Amino acid sequence: MNAISEESAIVSLIKSCVHKLHLLQLHAHLLRSSGFFNPTICLSLLSAFAIYPLQDLSYSRRIFSTIAHPNVSLYNLMIRAHSKGSDSAVNGLKFYRELLGSGISANSFSASFAVKCCHRIESLFDGIQIHARIWRHGYLGDGLLLTTLMDFYSCLGKCSDVYKVFDEMRHRDVVAWNVLLSCYIRNGRTLDALNSFDAMRNCYQLNPDNVTCLLVLQACAKLNALEFGRKVHEYAVEQSMIHAKNLCNSLIFMYSRCGSIEEAFSVFHQMINKDVVSWSAMISGLASNGYASDAIEAFKEMQRNGFSPGEQTFTGVLSACSHSGLVDEGRRIFNSMSRDFHLTPNVHHYGCMVDLLGRAGLLEEAYNLIASMSVKPDAMIWRTLLGACRIHRHVTLGERVIEHLVELKAHEAGDYILLLNIYSSAGDSEKVSEVRKMMKDAGIRTKPAVSTIELHDQIHEFSADDVVHPRRKEVYVMLDEINQQLGLAGYVPEMRTEEQYHSEKLAIAFGVVATPPNATIRVAKDLRTCFDCHNFSKYLSAVYNRKVIVRDRNRFHTFWQGQCSCNDYW
Repeated sequence: MNAISEESAIVSLIKSCVHKLHLLQLHAHLLRSSGFFNPTICLSLLSAFAIYPLQDLSYSRRIFSTIAHPNVSLYNLMIRAHSKGSDSAVNGLKFYRELLGSGISANSFSASFAVKCCHRIESLFDGIQIHARIWRHGYLGDGLLLTTLMDFYSCLGKCSDVYKVFDEMRHRDVVAWNVLLSCYIRNGRTLDALNSFDAMRNCYQLNPDNVTCLLVLQACAKLNALEFGRKVHEYAVEQSMIHAKNLCNSLIFMYSRCGSIEEAFSVFHQMINKDVVSWSAMISGLASNGYASDAIEAFKEMQRNGFSPGEQTFTGVLSACSHSGLVDEGRRIFNSMSRDFHLTPNVHHYGCMVDLLGRAGLLEEAYNLIASMSVKPDAMIWRTLLGACRIHRHVTLGERVIEHLVELKAHEAGDYILLLNIYSSAGDSEKVSEVRKMMKDAGIRTKPAVSTIELHDQIHEFSADDVVHPRRKEVYVMLDEINQQLGLAGYVPEMRTEEQYHSEKLAIAFGVVATPPNATIRVAKDLRTCFDCHNFSKYLSAVYNRKVIVRDRNRFHTFWQGQCSCNDYW
């Protein structure tokens, strides 16, 4: 057997080893026979210990330390192996620095693996240094390296650096665009994500892939951009991607979040291979859109089809019970989690139960449930109970809940507004004044709500008393006209909101101005809808013969002929 054949045989033998003992024996044999000092064999053996199948970083470091003159491939292997976890990434950077100080020329792979190490330990300083070396060594033509660098900056929230790297790239492939889209979504620039999807197709003649569609559908769900979501759906059908399970699940989620439960069900019904995620998405969609009985029936049907519900499934079905006030059914399902499915309820499941009990007026039971939780209650659970205290004007419990939020150091302006409303409902003007003074002295300000409405693939955004929308004059004229018409029908605005144009009302008025008569108006709001806007929407749906669908922070409200799908229970 010649040297090349022997080398090939040993490498094949190393790759076939899956047990540590066999690799240790082979290592010992190679040391005795001097085969270990063959660069190809050495690299293969080190890879087996460091990456696959063993991932024994401690032993791989011992092997590396015995190599008298490691080359760049061996260094890259060690940096790559240590970039896999946050605990080992620091050592990966040490190997990178050792490589730079050894006199051996590092290459683009060295930089790429080192950037991944920086990503793992969230070290912006080290990442910037590596970025500078990428410039200095002329690696700007390496798309894979720059994409890795973009991902690093994106995960640290450094959007401006992501955009700079993207602009520096000579050849932007689909992967680079996907990282850019991910950065936009992660940092709240969802509208830019939609624009980038169009730019990929129209300006750069690129075909977005499955990952692109998943990201854009996520953005559509956040923005309530139903028309754009339909466009992505059509594209997926054209590109024969529609049978991908993860894409179908995302479509179900997007349509549900945009208030088109019929289209969500259509995708679900056409799926050949449904999984737990598919069923959970459908159940959650039915729940959030006010179809509680259908959500519970789907929960039962899922089990009849042989699927065991998961944590997300229970969150969906419990929220269905919460939205519809099905207390007994909610208790039964909650208790079945641990009894029948051996699942420990998490903070989201407890949150649904607190919401269910609180809205039904069972405030003490809700408080006791929080006290009995096996996990530490978070601020959201206490806020849920605080909202129930406002509904039922329970002043004493509301004050106790505020104390818990202060203990968690999680109190926000909205919490004090709820407490203020509790005092106001109870007719305690003195306490109302105290809370307002305390908020003023502490500099606590409420976050202004934002409402959006989609029209012809464009997202229109409104804030309270909006002064920036290009058609604001038309909108204000229309809103004044609407208020007059609704007033004739019996609508009386709440005194404390009469002088303020809420973002939700402005978005609905824009919908009346900009869409044909009888067209459905779809609005998304980033906060919970208030009582006044809720009444406004009910009256408008009857007087103007419009279906109005509002998605607030908690659920959907479908207004039609003077009624709401929530039955005034939200």
